[in-house]
Amino acid sequence: MSALLQYLLTGIGIGTLYALIAAGFCLTYNTSGIINFAQGEFVMLGGMMAVWLHQFQGLPLAMSMVLAIGLTALAGMAVERLAIRPARGSGMTTLIIITIGVSFILKALVGVVTKDEFQLPALPGPTAVAVLGATITVQTLWILGLGFCIVLALGLFLKYTLLGTTLRAMAEDRQAIRNLGVESQALPILAFGLSAAIGAAAGVLITPLTQMSWLKGTELGLKGFCAAVLGGMGSLPGAVLGGLVIGIAETCGSAVFSGYKEVIAFTLVLVILYTRPQGLLGGRL
Repeated sequence: MSALLQYLLTGIGIGTLYALIAAGFCLTYNTSGIINFAQGEFVMLGGMMAVWLHQFQGLPLAMSMVLAIGLTALAGMAVERLAIRPARGSGMTTLIIITIGVSFILKALVGVVTKDEFQLPALPGPTAVAVLGATITVQTLWILGLGFCIVLALGLFLKYTLLGTTLRAMAEDRQAIRNLGVESQALPILAFGLSAAIGAAAGVLITPLTQMSWLKGTELGLKGFCAAVLGGMGSLPGAVLGGLVIGIAETCGSAVFSGYKEVIAFTLVLVILYTRPQGLLGGRL
């Protein structure tokens, strides 16, 4: 029983990270109508920038993490302005290919600087906490707490602020927003900045757990995309549910099918697409 609980706790921690990445996919999909396959590189940028600021610039860990999130948000806004907006009149396939190209460019830029792997120090607290015979690391507790706060803040922002309400309205009907005279070009750049910041938050939270490198973003981005599809692309609650399901399934499944951890997420997505194409909670933000 304690072993099962251990797998569940570990899976929930990993799933929270996947949920954050999936939330970024949902934001850009709803406001821009495209799937941003550079989202994984925003995760990588967040982790690598935090390492650079903390280990090489000597800034405190918390300040390095916050600045890394802010800088990655600016990078996301630059991607929308320089790469996405000029091709806005192109078809969906063209825009998706552009995001894939941006992903390769960001990865290559970081790879030119360094191909080493880095890890941040653990966040403060006891090494581990006992829970009904299982143990949960302090880093996992930080991930759960901060991940919950980020998702909650995003949900409140989308529901109760003017900008958030406008983003949700744009998700429902972009043409109606234009007819009302709202400057719709500012909304996608805001969405890209927010999604990049959320991805960077996942990056700075995972880097104390595992080593971050220029190649790590692709793997994490694909897992986040699987979570978004599993929950229902465009649904924030679905992103959270999809992330948790994949995290728990990976952790528990790897204990039974050793060596097949990377297959589990994609298998789940294929099953869901075949049986319920709209996802578990298909819908909008």
